[in-house]
Amino acid sequence: MIKFLQVVIDGALVGLVYGLVAVSFVVIYRASKIVNLAQGEVVVIGALLLVTFTLGASKNGVQIPLVGGVALTLIACAIFGLVLERLVFRPLIGQPPFAIFMATIALLVLLRGLTQLVWTAETRPFPQLLPAGALYIGPFLVSTRLLIGGIVTLTLATGLHLFFTRSRRGLRLAAVAEDHNTALSLGVSVRSAIAVAWILGTVVATCGAAVLLSGRVVSLDVASIGFKALAMSYLDPYTGGVASNVLPFAVMIGVLLVRPEGLFGWRKIERL
Repeated sequence: MIKFLQVVIDGALVGLVYGLVAVSFVVIYRASKIVNLAQGEVVVIGALLLVTFTLGASKNGVQIPLVGGVALTLIACAIFGLVLERLVFRPLIGQPPFAIFMATIALLVLLRGLTQLVWTAETRPFPQLLPAGALYIGPFLVSTRLLIGGIVTLTLATGLHLFFTRSRRGLRLAAVAEDHNTALSLGVSVRSAIAVAWILGTVVATCGAAVLLSGRVVSLDVASIGFKALAMSYLDPYTGGVASNVLPFAVMIGVLLVRPEGLFGWRKIERL
C-alpha cells in the first residue's frame, strides 16, 4: 500500500509540473481559440534559450548571473511569442478553423527544423535551477524539484484564474475568447488581446520546461507529456516499457468518448 501511495504522490507531482505546459495551451486558447499543436516545440525552444543564456554564455566567456540569464530568457520568450502571433496567426483572424489547424501543423514542422538548424539535435545539459535531492514526508520520499514545481503550478494557476476573472485585462481576454465580433463591438482590441495571450502562453511553457528539466538534459524529445507514473511502476516491467507510452493516450481517448465536455465542464447546445 505504501508503494502504491508513493507512486500516486510521484505521479501527482509530475502531473502538476506537466500542468504548467497544459496551462500554456489553455492561455492561448482562452483568447484565440487556437489549439497550438506546436506548443511542444515552443517548450523546447524556451528550454534551449535558457541554456543559451546561462550555460552557453559561460562557455563562450560571457559571465551572466543565473537570475539574469533567466530574466533574459523570459524576455526572449515573450518576444518569440509576439513574433509567432504577428507573423503566423494574426493574418488568420476570422479564417476557418481548418486553416488555423493546418497553420499549427506547419508551424510545428517549421519550429522543429529551425531548432535543429540553430541548436542542432544534440543533447545538452540543463542548468540546475531548483534544489536537487528529496525529503521524507512521513514514510514517503518526495522529490524536492517536483514539490517546488507543484507549488509553482498551483500558484501560477491560481494567479491566472484571478487574472482572467478579476482583472480588466483578463476579462477582455475572456470576452475575446467568447466571440471576436462581440468583443470588437464592446471596444476590445482582439489583436492586442491575442498578442497578450501568446506572450503569456510562451512564457508559461518556458517556466514548465525550467521546472521539468532542472539539473537534467534537454533534447528535441522534451515535449513528451503524459501521466506515466502508475503505468511505469506497475505495467512497464511486464510490457517492456510500452505501457507508459500507450496508457495515457488510451485514458485521454476514453475521457473524450465518455465526457467530451471535460471532467468539470458544462454541456453546451449550439443552434445553427
